[in-house]
Formats: sequence, structure tokens, C-alpha cells
Amino acid sequence: MRVGAFVLAAQFPGQGQGETLHRAVRTAEVSEQAGLDSVWLAEHHFVPYGVCPSAVTLAALLLGRTRRIRVGTAVSVLPSAHPVALGEQAALLHLTSGGRFTLGVGRGGPWVDLEVFGGGLEAYENGFPEALDLLLRWLSEPAVGAAGERYAFREVPVVPRPAEALDGDGGAPEVIVACTSPGSVRLAAERGLPMLLGMHCGDEDKAAMVALWRRTALAAGHSPDAVAAAGHVSAGVAQLADRTRDAAETLVKAMPGWLKQGLDAHVTVDGRARAMRDPVAYTELLCSLHPVGTPKLAADRLAATAERTGINRFALLVEGSGDLAATEENVRRLGAEVLPHLG
Repeated sequence: MRVGAFVLAAQFPGQGQGETLHRAVRTAEVSEQAGLDSVWLAEHHFVPYGVCPSAVTLAALLLGRTRRIRVGTAVSVLPSAHPVALGEQAALLHLTSGGRFTLGVGRGGPWVDLEVFGGGLEAYENGFPEALDLLLRWLSEPAVGAAGERYAFREVPVVPRPAEALDGDGGAPEVIVACTSPGSVRLAAERGLPMLLGMHCGDEDKAAMVALWRRTALAAGHSPDAVAAAGHVSAGVAQLADRTRDAAETLVKAMPGWLKQGLDAHVTVDGRARAMRDPVAYTELLCSLHPVGTPKLAADRLAATAERTGINRFALLVEGSGDLAATEENVRRLGAEVLPHLG
């Protein structure tokens, strides 16, 4: 089982943005020291929900600060980025890190980002497949041109080529797709790309999405071995304490203020109505779904999720306390007291 930290760079009430980013960097550094497999970096614009606007830029910093741990984006938002520019960045990080970079991509939301960056609603509502396919071509072919609805340009060479050999082992960087609907599951499956499944989903929902992915991938002609080996990632929350009620209390005290401040700041590009979760109820839901409690309970919940869903890679939000020292302790306990109990 491969357990990593999910770093949102969440700005809690009363915190500065520099303080928040320092906690994000330290979380990654301590995750490597604690023996975690990976760190996953979120990307948001114009909101305190997460103050990292470029997951690939932060990934570059962290790849330089670390030596072993994998670093992935969770996710880079394709409607707000040119797929060739993102592909060039991914290739650079893949080659210079010795293959430790994973590019997670997603469709994002109908936010004002689309207006600021010029993608517009069309890029969000209909343009994701074209952008994803162009990105995949850039990561696998020596030269790429485009003649699509949104992207059209003459053929140009891919420099640097991400599929060049790394210590004798060739291959492009891993690409993973954030999936929140049957449509996005089918999109990822048809291309044989693993999924990142959100922390709002329980095991039953995730198992159903994995089953749909498998059926679709097999129908698209992917081999049974490749389908069985797909490295899907389950996002969740981890908070450890000697007593389960203390772990839950830590999150219920801290997370609702961050969630309300952060989610309220999202602005839709077209003024559409938004369905807002109750921050306290959502925090309590996360505590019930994920490894929040004693180290034994945390290990049991991770093992149960793996058994029910077939997923053995995890990206766990460890900064739910909002406090730097508490976050570092949480990560160290995850490595020392939970990982040894997982296969």
C-alpha cells in the first residue's frame, strides 16, 4: 500500500499566505522523512481554500528539496492551462527528478478562473477531452501538431522529450485524471489513465467508479493485465490521536472555519447558483469516512478501503488542524504508527 500526503495549502482563518505556504512545504519535507510514498499538491486561484496557484511550480520546488518521495499535482486544471505548456513543464520535472513526478489533471470548476485565463465556459464544459489528448500526445510523440476546435498549430518538435530513457528505463511521466462523474471515469478509462477519486466519496461510491473504469477500459481494448494494474488514487483525510474523539475534535474545531472562508470565496464565471455544503456536517462526514482516530483505527480504515475498492494508493490531507507543529506531528505519526501495519 502506498500512502502519501495531500497538500491543499489551506489558509485557515487568521493565517497569512506565506505562513500557509511554509506549512505546505514543510509538510512535504516531513512526509519524506516519515517514509511516506508521495505528496500530492492542489491548485486553486483567487481563494483561501488553497493558496497554491501553480501545482507544477510548487512541485518543482519540492522535487528539488527532496530525494526519494514522489511528487504529483492533484490537480493541474487543464481548462486554465495550455496543454503543450503543461506538457513541457511535466517533461522537465520528469527528466530532472529521475522520474519522480506525476501529472494529475482535471477539469476544475465553472469558476471565474475561466474568465481570467481566457478559457471560457466552452473549455470547461466541452474542451477537456481535446486538451487531454493533446497533452498525452505531447508526452509520447517526438513531434506534435494540432487541428482541433480549440488548438490548431503546425507540427513542432517536442523538447525536451519526456519519453527519453531515465537510467535505462524509458517512459513518459505518469498522468492521472481527477474523476467526479461517470463521464470523467469513462474518459480516463478509454485512455487507460488511472483515476484520482475525491475525499467526499465513500468506499461504496469509489468501488462503483473503479468497476465502471474497469469495464470501460476493457471495452476500449486495454489488456486485462494493464487494467488490473491501474494505480488509482483515493483522496482522504488523516488525523491521528491517542483517542479517536480527540482526533475528530481537532478537525471539527479547525476545518469548518477554513471550509466556510475558502468555499465562500469561489465565484462562478456565469453567476450560476452554487450548492454549498454545511462546513461542520462536511467535516463530520470526512471524519467518519477516513482514517481519523487512533493509529489502529486509521490502519484499519485504510485497509478496509483498499479491500472494498481495490485501490492501494492514498493521498491523505494531513493539515486539517491548520497548525504547523500539529501537522508535522500528524505526518510523523502516520509514518511511524500507521504505515508499519499496512502491506
